[in-house]
Amino acid sequence: MAIRPPRPGPPGIRHAAPRTMLHALWSAAQAALTALALTACTALPAVFDPSAPASRPPTTTAAALHRLVTDGAPGAASLVTRDGRIGASRFATAGVADLRSGRKMGRLDHFRAGSLTKTLVATVVLQLVAERKLALDDRAGARLPAGVPVTGAGSRSDLRRVTIRQLLDHTSGLFNYTQDHRLSEQLYGSGFGAHRYDRYAPAALLRTALDHPPVAAPGARYSYSNTNYLVLGLVIRAVTGHPYAAELDRRILGPAGLHHTSFPGDDPALPAPHGRGYSLIGDHRVDSTSLDPSRAGAAGEMVTTLGDLNRFFAALLGGRLLPPRQMAELRSERPTDGVYGLGLYATRLPCGVTVWGHNGDINGSYAQSAGTADGRHVVSYRINTDAPARPADGTAVLTSEFCAPRT
Repeated sequence: MAIRPPRPGPPGIRHAAPRTMLHALWSAAQAALTALALTACTALPAVFDPSAPASRPPTTTAAALHRLVTDGAPGAASLVTRDGRIGASRFATAGVADLRSGRKMGRLDHFRAGSLTKTLVATVVLQLVAERKLALDDRAGARLPAGVPVTGAGSRSDLRRVTIRQLLDHTSGLFNYTQDHRLSEQLYGSGFGAHRYDRYAPAALLRTALDHPPVAAPGARYSYSNTNYLVLGLVIRAVTGHPYAAELDRRILGPAGLHHTSFPGDDPALPAPHGRGYSLIGDHRVDSTSLDPSRAGAAGEMVTTLGDLNRFFAALLGGRLLPPRQMAELRSERPTDGVYGLGLYATRLPCGVTVWGHNGDINGSYAQSAGTADGRHVVSYRINTDAPARPADGTAVLTSEFCAPRT
């Protein structure tokens, strides 16, 4: 699995996972989208008609997408929403969604969003905090379902010492289960072919993490770990009595009108329409579209569309999913020295603009969403491989839009 921790990159961009890229050049463009922003407490506007003529994409964004393809991605696509006008969002694409058929990416295409799942999980956790059903200083070990392990071998890793806040901002010190050598080979290494349809239980993945020594003492420093959000998914289940995916559906997907977003559990198929996803394993290119997403769970199993990502971040950043106090917590990066908030991070662009969002990858798919502080200007983009070959290429997509003169 390719839900891996950030690698160092240029200032203002943080990547959820390193990965060697494909090397092929393909080009093209097409259009399509659904959209709309909304909230659980406000009325939803009318849904955008995908048959309506598409706006011409800005050439700056298109050029940045072509750079991603030139540097190895089979295909790239972006969706830009300005002034909160989701129905007038602009779609641009380059390359292909399917290397065999030459099919181009469409604005209605579903894809795996990897660690973008984390921002939705964090939002629900903060909703529970606002409802006084949970506190950020609660010990995680005391808020887990019965039977879930709280300590590992020799009790070196101990969830009884870790707080909810430390899970949210990756300062727990817990070992990242996707870096376990044996498991990583099965998830995205040489064992992927034989294990791509294996089913993984969250408690078993947590046990793998806890049996490793912590990378730091709780609260000592930032260290990105998928284990943190695996635990938070279990906390949501214990606090609400429902699986984390059911709570995200009830609290975010339904009220926000995210009709093309899902948490597939162990279903390996993507909803239609969709393209293909590609990974490099050794020197071989592999079609990694189909896999059992239970490997990711609350850390990264979400399937979505560019339109739904823009709707979600417009609503979240616009303050329509969380009260002001929890919004302030969401953006606070003080405990991580400016690296990460609570399921959200700031990207500081070369022109001085700061945008907020997240990125994520899983086998065959990488995506990033970012928006202005008020959520009125949002960009989501994706490629159909594990991560950009050059981190600067991803930054260029955001820079081309947020730093370009308004048209």
